[in-house]
Amino acid sequence: MDKNTDKLAALFAEVFSEDSLMRVIFSGKRRKSLEYGKVTLRPMQIGGRLKYQAEYTYPKKVTHSNLDAADARSLALHLICEEFKQANIFARDSEIQVLAAKPETLRITRKALTVPAAAASAAVAAVPAATLAHNRTKNYVLPAGVPCDFLIRLGIMGEDGTVFPRSYNKFRQINRYLEIVEDVFPYLPKDKTLKIIDFGCGKAYLTFALYHYLKVMKQRNVEIIGLDLKEDVIDFCSGVASDLGCDGLKFLKGDIADYTDDHADMVVTLHACDTATDYALINAVAWNTKVILSVPCCQHELFKQIKNDLHKPILKHGVLKDRFTEYLTDGLRGLKLESCGYDVVMIEFTSLEHTARNIMIKAVKTNAAGAYAKKKRETAEQQYRALCDFYQVAPTIGRLGG
Repeated sequence: MDKNTDKLAALFAEVFSEDSLMRVIFSGKRRKSLEYGKVTLRPMQIGGRLKYQAEYTYPKKVTHSNLDAADARSLALHLICEEFKQANIFARDSEIQVLAAKPETLRITRKALTVPAAAASAAVAAVPAATLAHNRTKNYVLPAGVPCDFLIRLGIMGEDGTVFPRSYNKFRQINRYLEIVEDVFPYLPKDKTLKIIDFGCGKAYLTFALYHYLKVMKQRNVEIIGLDLKEDVIDFCSGVASDLGCDGLKFLKGDIADYTDDHADMVVTLHACDTATDYALINAVAWNTKVILSVPCCQHELFKQIKNDLHKPILKHGVLKDRFTEYLTDGLRGLKLESCGYDVVMIEFTSLEHTARNIMIKAVKTNAAGAYAKKKRETAEQQYRALCDFYQVAPTIGRLGG
């Protein structure tokens, strides 16, 4: 990397001297022992002074530190030279990608963002307050004020990029989803067409968001399939995809439980009802899917099964039994995935207007080997079986992994 250090130093000196910078994301760890999986640098005003916040994303926590411009430049150079293979730099009018997997093959590419003049000037005027205000306004993956074709077509924003007040909750949910996708993106296969299946896609706001992020923002070739039972929904989504020219995105009518395929790099199941979530997870594991994002809904299966003398005083209350069943169901799903070699994290996700369910199961296949990994899988399976025995339940997810 030594011969390219000057080139990188000049790039970061340029980037951190411009007031159009929105964020810099470092990803693709150089070594597995690195504790955090991603670092994001973004500008913000703190105490009336321009600072740069470094956000370190660990598997189960996020930490922050605030730096001046010189320290931020030094950190950026250190991160790309020593800790990460890739940096993505986002400004209001351009994107820069740095690929530095090998010293001799450093590649820096720039892409100008095509934003209509009126919208661009509005965005430039609006972004400093949104980007720099500390703990006030969210720095979204898809910023407000910048026109986005699928958001316009789906009625989330107007032609000038203004988000409609009635749609702001949906806009926020889409961006929260893309933040999670951004976290798992480094784990997806490189240098191949990404195959992704979205079970129970519904009106496909998030399916279109996923397509936009991977195809447009990350410039990856994709094959994304949205599956749903409702024919009118599939017809609508197919029409939108055709109107927007979404090559590689298609929608099919079908039942999750009956769906067959040979593989998928990523499986998404958001608010699939009751055991539909289990069938999606079972398929994903059978395909050795690398990334699973699942937000379960309507976990009723165990409600009629659960029996436990110790907890009987609690379970006699229907509302408590219902909520407890939800947590038990998702806990068992997480353990089953861990027993199949996945790293599993339960995180909060923005709920839909018709359901309060907001727990997402984020699972990444590690392919870890050795005695420790084997013991971890065996322990998860033992814990799963112990809980099933304790509460006298036999969930559908038990079919997972044989």
